[in-house]
Amino acid sequence: MWTCRAGFESHLFEELAWAGASPRMLGEVLVESETRPAEPPVFARTGIRVLTSLPSGQSLDQTAGALAERILVALPQGMLVLQSFTPDSPAGNRLADEADALLEAVRSRLPADRLLEETWRAREAGATLVELCVAPGAVLMGEVPAREALSLSPGGRQRMRRAADSPSRAAMKLEEALVNLPFEPGRGEVCVDLGAAPGGWTQRLVARGARVIAVDPAKLMPELAHHPRVEHVQESAFAYTPEEPVDWLCCDMAWRPLEVAQLLAKWGRRDWATHLVANIKLPMKDKNPLLLRVRHILTEEGGWQGLTMRQLYHDRDEVTVTAHRSQ
Repeated sequence: MWTCRAGFESHLFEELAWAGASPRMLGEVLVESETRPAEPPVFARTGIRVLTSLPSGQSLDQTAGALAERILVALPQGMLVLQSFTPDSPAGNRLADEADALLEAVRSRLPADRLLEETWRAREAGATLVELCVAPGAVLMGEVPAREALSLSPGGRQRMRRAADSPSRAAMKLEEALVNLPFEPGRGEVCVDLGAAPGGWTQRLVARGARVIAVDPAKLMPELAHHPRVEHVQESAFAYTPEEPVDWLCCDMAWRPLEVAQLLAKWGRRDWATHLVANIKLPMKDKNPLLLRVRHILTEEGGWQGLTMRQLYHDRDEVTVTAHRSQ
């Protein structure tokens, strides 16, 4: 079972169908498939192997008891990260209190020494995520090894905290993207931020200790414009050429997606950057065919490797791309 952003069920369904996974609509923001495709679906927030489904309407004790018993039978060994979520829709969100109550009731019925509380350690500990989905009309329980999980957050809803002085919500997209990478920009590294104004991404990169070349004809917020580790180049991202290769290329421009992909491919082809984090806007209705073209441009024409393409929780009509070049 896969979760997605409301309104994107058809795009996720299409992806799964193209992959031969035999998808079926379960309801708002929920799609199931018979198999797990080799490539993670772009429009999926998370995916779990469903172990059981129970009708709603049973008592909390009955439901929690049945789920705990099924968990212990299906997963007799290893550490577990137990989570609950509701579909990210108006009808689903009204069930949040029920999901919280069910989580605690199931937790109390499982051996305490098998429950890992530090979710961030789930991958290194080889733990299994056990997800309880409280949906209108049903309760589903499923699992996924943490090392295979698209997200470690319940239902894939990776909420990032917006800093009080952040100039835009864009910073949360970068934060979420970096959480899912095995490394991130650090002290002393050089990052180019294309389309930087007003400075949401630049601000978060500077906070990590990086030096940032912010490229945008528009102005940055004053605190960034005068920051000693920020160089503001007031010209078009399409005209800019770095004086030397940099560690990170970051890009969140509200521009035509294929032109942005060609620009990112140029940076890869010319070895101007080692790592890439970029946001591709998707205002059109037919999104999947365009993403295939973007993927081809970045990998075949740009030489970017290890490409990931995901619609993250903080993405709207857009997806986030990460990749790297051989050093």
